[in-house]
Amino acid sequence: MLRLEHIGIAVKNLEEGNALFEKILGKPHYKIEEVESEHVKTSFFQIGESKIELLEATAPTSAIAKYLEKRGEGIHHIAFEVANIYEEMDRLRQEGFQLLQETPKRGADNKLICFVHPKTSNGVLIELCQEIG
Repeated sequence: MLRLEHIGIAVKNLEEGNALFEKILGKPHYKIEEVESEHVKTSFFQIGESKIELLEATAPTSAIAKYLEKRGEGIHHIAFEVANIYEEMDRLRQEGFQLLQETPKRGADNKLICFVHPKTSNGVLIELCQEIG
């Protein structure tokens, strides 16, 4: 693990979330991106070397929609940047962690991503991410 890459926060309304975090952080978001495969729209704020990612569901069947229904708005996941996502996935499997994907998939912000199941990480959804290219 190289560094904390971002903290993902589930929001019901991305525009309202952006307005709130612009007030909190004193700066605007730098990017909005839709990840169709995950049925989510994201917004990113840069804070030093780390980021805040706001996530809004674009379909009622998305993981974010289900999360919001069950838990409401709030911290959804913590993401760590890795040098080689394949090696890190193998290492974590060997350490006994359950991964939610067998192979990494394309995520927002030009990243390959994979999630660690929260039942094997003290209830925290962990995301691994590696820059593509």
